[in-house]
Amino acid sequence: MDASINVTQNGTVVEEEESSSALIFLGTGCSSAVPNAMCLIKPSDPPCHVCFQSLSLAPELNPNYRCNTSLLIDYYQGDDKHNYILIDVGKTFREQVLRWFTFHKIPQVDAIILTHEHADAVLGLDDIRAVQPFSPINDIDPTSIYLTQYAMDSISMKFPYLVHKKLKEGQEVRRVAQLDWKIIEEDFAKPFFASGLKFVPLPVMHGEDYICLGFLFGEKCRVAYISDVSRFPSTTEYVISKNGTGQLDLLILDTLYKNGSHNTHFCFPQTLEAVKRLCPKRALLIGMTHEFDHHKDNEFLMEWSEREGIPVQLAHDGLRIPVDL
Repeated sequence: MDASINVTQNGTVVEEEESSSALIFLGTGCSSAVPNAMCLIKPSDPPCHVCFQSLSLAPELNPNYRCNTSLLIDYYQGDDKHNYILIDVGKTFREQVLRWFTFHKIPQVDAIILTHEHADAVLGLDDIRAVQPFSPINDIDPTSIYLTQYAMDSISMKFPYLVHKKLKEGQEVRRVAQLDWKIIEEDFAKPFFASGLKFVPLPVMHGEDYICLGFLFGEKCRVAYISDVSRFPSTTEYVISKNGTGQLDLLILDTLYKNGSHNTHFCFPQTLEAVKRLCPKRALLIGMTHEFDHHKDNEFLMEWSEREGIPVQLAHDGLRIPVDL
């Protein structure tokens, strides 16, 4: 990885060097996002520090404000050509565009990849039209979107007007997001290319009755993005483990609650155990609830990292990490 990830005294992740490609964290929060609405409309005594603090600062100074988990890959292929690949389009997508597309000067989305079809990964699909060229009759090139057949079947029911393009007799043309649906397999042996970048699907359990996908990408810098996981199948763990196919340069991993366990997500104890097992060169954590205080918990992680020899930190919305993919 070109950029070294360091930590300030208050635990905020910072960048040291710039690179042509970059990872931009559009969202690092849980499905309900942070602040938690209940903490604001029915505050506890004393009030929730994280939720009230998250409303008090500008976005670029506010790591405790968290939208739904989403990653934007700024993939540079030379000759000043950048492709922008979006992983997941959750309920907070429009807010992420207003906050971070403008801040990082992101001009468009070239491809979309979906981890699964839950609300916090897909309910922003209608808002993709906001980042596509305007046309009242929808005569624009569609954005490629990669997903499993199971997710496709579900989205066909949630958003039939985004999937079924043929108009019935007398039906008016309406401006909606234009998407080109591409089916991928839940199989690490069947990679695919999105906007020129190779992705390896990483099937993981998101509860014992449901498979979600993470993704492995990057040739020069191997990055694994796993946003929703409760257990790694042994075959997937082998692909991303130092003792398997080789050490990851960066692991981006789910951690929902600070203590205990959850039936569909890793929580902090399970996340740190997984990091030790997989042994990446460094890790960034995502998917946090309001139980996590970014600065305080990154101070703990600084001590943990020094003890275990693996740099680990909480990511935050708006974080940009230069990488050489």
